[in-house]
Amino acid sequence: MNCHQAKPLIGPYSDGELEAAAILELEQHLKTCSACALAYRNLQSLKKTLKQDALYFSAPEELRERIKSALPSPAKNVPQRPAWNWAVNWNWLTTALSGATAVCLALLLVVTLARPSSEEPLAREIVSSHIRSLMSNHLMDVVSTDQHTVKPWFNGKLDFSPLVNDLAAQEFPLIGGRLDYLDGRSVAALVFQRHKHIINLFVWPSKETDSKPVVLAAQQGYHLIHWSERGMVFWAVSDLNEKELMEFVQDYAAGTQLK
Repeated sequence: MNCHQAKPLIGPYSDGELEAAAILELEQHLKTCSACALAYRNLQSLKKTLKQDALYFSAPEELRERIKSALPSPAKNVPQRPAWNWAVNWNWLTTALSGATAVCLALLLVVTLARPSSEEPLAREIVSSHIRSLMSNHLMDVVSTDQHTVKPWFNGKLDFSPLVNDLAAQEFPLIGGRLDYLDGRSVAALVFQRHKHIINLFVWPSKETDSKPVVLAAQQGYHLIHWSERGMVFWAVSDLNEKELMEFVQDYAAGTQLK
């Protein structure tokens, strides 16, 4: 089994939905392929994170009461009327419909506000990858402060050539790089340092239009900044303070534009 055959099976394998024969082949492949093994570990970590986060919510008690009050109460022992009172019942119907519409709009607003942004799951995945790189001694596959050593190291390992800048003059020295797996594909992780703080810069191709750096909400104490340019998407993550991380991003982007 090669990587092309293995990658579509990692998801079903993680969910326990793979046939026995395929499980044996995939497990054998995972023992010998670090890239696919990393993809499997990342998927497991993401599933664990999603289970921990509160992605489901209960309706507030106030909203429950509003829904109950908008619904008609069941009639008890109501004598049968000889004729239908169209005016009275039409007023009741329009009032009930108005109340139901208001309730639906309120529910829609609550769901919209509670729904995470499209970038939030990816941001959580990136933070998880950053934390794993610090914990599992897999911070770097290639250790070098020379961009002309780090950049060629990715040749043949990725289907693109990452933009690599050395910011030693700006006190953000490059210290190495590694392969990682994010957003369903293999990506380049460039590793920089600011004093004792590690900065992971994830890079991969994208069809996104060029965009300026955007600061995302901090996740688990880590700051994230995202931008795209020249057909590449960039995600910087670190426990470095937001101001200095933005300085790093601006210096890196400026160096990229000069190339």
